[in-house]
Amino acid sequence: MDRRNFLAAAAGAAGHLHAQQNAPLPEPREFDESGTGSVSFTPGVVVERHRTGQPHKGKVLAAIQPHCDDVPIFAAGTVLKLIDEGYTGILITTTDDSMAGEGKTYGEIVLKNERDTNEVARRMGLKESLFLNYPNHNMDAMPVIEMRARLVYIFRQFKVDTVLVYDPSGLYERNPDHYTTARAVEWAAAVAGTPWDYPEHIKGGLQPHSPRERYYFARGPQVVNRVVDISDFMDRKVHVNIANVTQGPAGDTGARLRKRLADQGKKLALLGDDDETANRQYTKHFALMRDRVRGQKHGMQYAEYFHYIGPDESPVDDYIRRHAVPK
Repeated sequence: MDRRNFLAAAAGAAGHLHAQQNAPLPEPREFDESGTGSVSFTPGVVVERHRTGQPHKGKVLAAIQPHCDDVPIFAAGTVLKLIDEGYTGILITTTDDSMAGEGKTYGEIVLKNERDTNEVARRMGLKESLFLNYPNHNMDAMPVIEMRARLVYIFRQFKVDTVLVYDPSGLYERNPDHYTTARAVEWAAAVAGTPWDYPEHIKGGLQPHSPRERYYFARGPQVVNRVVDISDFMDRKVHVNIANVTQGPAGDTGARLRKRLADQGKKLALLGDDDETANRQYTKHFALMRDRVRGQKHGMQYAEYFHYIGPDESPVDDYIRRHAVPK
């Protein structure tokens, strides 16, 4: 994605708002990077809300992204929520992140993005940050079967129960890193639980283990069947996104916008009187406007959309669960 221009239109519009204490925010609307604004819902869409008491204690999630800003933009609120509910987790970045961000050389960009990614993982409460280092913007030229084997190993090693990643069925996804990562994860999650795929792992001491839940997010149109209420975690999601200084879409953009307006003799009350406030407010009200729009559609403050696939349950297991009685 074109990260620094992610919301250029919104930022441009912000420069023309009146500098009044109660200046209105832009009118909420559904939008996405593809420009289609198209989202469809399956019947009986589930709203997933924050649960107390750590009901998921002992479970492990893997948040998987091609680039350092993907999970922060589309799924950080849900990751934060699941961690608060008892999960532990890891962050997996599949590319070397060499093609986006500010720097004089590829190496400098890679290093800056790696540092940002490690800070993103820390702010989300994840215990490990792994880098697969495939060439940025060229993952479709890489052997998916090799990616799959590495992911199967990780799923087994960390006993991953839940994955969050781009939707392998997302429509009009033009970035090869996004759809290649998604497709590698999709089948790796399916076969990690069988002893017949990559048996050398089993010989080496690992056990078959498949993720049983999948949260698929998308930049453009997708079939949504789960809306996650992230209202309790929105400020922390903002904090996560600000960590991506190198390639945005937030980082220090608010501070730069505040300075640009000051040079023009203008001011936005929304951006406050210091760079920290400007970055936080810009991120929350512009860079992550999507979450506010989606939340309002479902009667909440902020939300993230997913196509969710839950644990498989056989008809026999379902019948036993509903009808079995003590002997």
